[in-house]
Amino acid sequence: MSDTARENILRKLAAAHRPAQIPETGALPIAALCQAEKIEQLKHFMEAVRGEVHVVKKEGWIARLQDLLRPRALKTLLYGPATPLGKALAAGWPPEDPGLPRLVPYAAPVEDFKSELFQLDAGITGTLGAIAENGALILWPTPEEPRLISLVPPIHIALVDARDIYCNFADALTAGTWKANMPTNALLISGPSKTADIELTLAFGVHGPREVLVLVLEA
Repeated sequence: MSDTARENILRKLAAAHRPAQIPETGALPIAALCQAEKIEQLKHFMEAVRGEVHVVKKEGWIARLQDLLRPRALKTLLYGPATPLGKALAAGWPPEDPGLPRLVPYAAPVEDFKSELFQLDAGITGTLGAIAENGALILWPTPEEPRLISLVPPIHIALVDARDIYCNFADALTAGTWKANMPTNALLISGPSKTADIELTLAFGVHGPREVLVLVLEA
């Protein structure tokens, strides 16, 4: 390229340069929903992608869970024994009932637990809350309740306190003071695992649970 041609190109580039104009968008409008509306919206969006949502009284959730699991004839249910959820579950679960899955505590390093982990039928976890705007659960895995409980078994059962359903993600960030307490791993789960990588054909349960069962706990 000759010096003249290079200078012409650079001159055109300089003439075409314009400072980027970034519009002021301001905050997005936030719909103010009451608790009943947030529950209904969460239920609507999760069920639209094959999630299953049940609203139950807080003091009766274990009995309701048992009613939901009996027809599924599961053999095992993985849980975190050191969590408040796990302690309540273990205290309220019949030690021997052929119609219910056996509780399996996640109480060993994954290297020692791997062969059994991938054979379990279901896992149950708590949540940090949920988002009504797009129908998503918020999970914040911990050593006592690791991510694998919600990821590996083909059925994921999640408990959500109705008071912790937020209108949108911004509300959840503000209420949980995430700015001062950022998690190392936070998950948003909208329903069963799904992918449309191949020919845009939506397939469920390919890379994770094929069922997501949610219990919304009301006072």
